[in-house]
Amino acid sequence: MTIPVEVSELTPAWFSEVLGADVRSVEVVDRHSGTTGRAKVRLDSNGALPDTLFCKLAPFDTRQRAFLDLTGIGVMEARFYASLAGELPVRAPRCWHAEVEGDAFIMVLEDLDASRCTFRSDPESTVEELAQLHAAYWESARFDDDLAWVPERAGFGKSSGKDAAAAAAAGHFIHGALDMFGHEMPPVFKAIGELYAERTADILDLWDEGERTLIHGDPHSGNLFTHEGRTGFYDWAMCSHSPGMRDIAYHLTNSVSTDERRATEGPLLDHYRHTLAAHGITLDPAHTANQYRLFTVFSWVSCTSTAAVGSRWQPSDRAIDAMERATRAVEDCDSIGLLKELLG
Repeated sequence: MTIPVEVSELTPAWFSEVLGADVRSVEVVDRHSGTTGRAKVRLDSNGALPDTLFCKLAPFDTRQRAFLDLTGIGVMEARFYASLAGELPVRAPRCWHAEVEGDAFIMVLEDLDASRCTFRSDPESTVEELAQLHAAYWESARFDDDLAWVPERAGFGKSSGKDAAAAAAAGHFIHGALDMFGHEMPPVFKAIGELYAERTADILDLWDEGERTLIHGDPHSGNLFTHEGRTGFYDWAMCSHSPGMRDIAYHLTNSVSTDERRATEGPLLDHYRHTLAAHGITLDPAHTANQYRLFTVFSWVSCTSTAAVGSRWQPSDRAIDAMERATRAVEDCDSIGLLKELLG
């Protein structure tokens, strides 16, 4: 059957076909749209299926649909759920159905509310679970085989993200953010923004260096939940084949309060290394610390770009808070000094 594009196309006939059960009625309990369209539905299947499921489909706004077609992140997440989610060593929403056809995609997922998950996370558990994820795919030969579809740079659509146009696009949001927020942020904000805008392509290359694994790519607090004491992860649209420290720095520097980060980042980086060591993966502490400083800039670019587009991707106040935390982390880590050293 045709992949639903509108919520109205989530019919009993469609669910019956793709889920292999007799669905007699569908009630849309909730619907909203951001980077994707989202709908919680109640199904009458006489107990064959859960009472409620969560669907991700095309955004309801035409501009957002164009953005998703350009970046490919909706298709990427659907492909992740269709082919990879079921084997992960970490908790993710159960996938009941995922399908891709061209730029169209659909995901039918577990309703985390119904599973009594809570939408909060503990940094230690988050680092532990990310380490377990990274260990399972560390330098895996599968990225040359059945996982060859996982991008090295997520969010660039059909492009590899390694040409001049991709670098210009990546720098575009930061130019806007400098104009929008530069006057009210500390001097380090303008300094890191101008350096990134000037050397975007070179910094993107730096972020590709190092041992690679499967990373979530976007583990901010809004994409995490807790179930039975463990951090779980949803919104896998930015998963990529990248250095694992990118996930760790991303989470700690934009989702953990500044005071807590300053007090715990050292022990948490040690915990990450020790968890990997239990899987036979040895990391040099000094190299790990430098990777953390480097990917703090990635965290800053991500949340600053999000803040620059207002509420199109997520609530603007949340993005601005994350941007402010990441800015303080860039300063604390002297990430500018490291970048200048690496760039020469």
